[in-house]
Amino acid sequence: MSVICSLANDGATRYNDIKRKMNGISNTMLAKSLKELEDDGLVKRTEYLEVPVRVEYEITDTVRALIPILTELAVWGSGLNEK
Repeated sequence: MSVICSLANDGATRYNDIKRKMNGISNTMLAKSLKELEDDGLVKRTEYLEVPVRVEYEITDTVRALIPILTELAVWGSGLNEK
């Protein structure tokens, strides 16, 4: 969820920028998470043929459609903590 939230807030983002925002995540775990999200159609990976090669990740339209629902769940969840 943290990767999806980060990409939803920041738009297309390079790997190292994602890594900086995810405190305490290992390279292996982040790479695995991004690969799984890509395989599930939730994250799009774009490779630019430059020197050096530039790769950016961004959420797909499927995730964009889920953002309002995830926001409502977050609001609902924060309300539970107050009781």
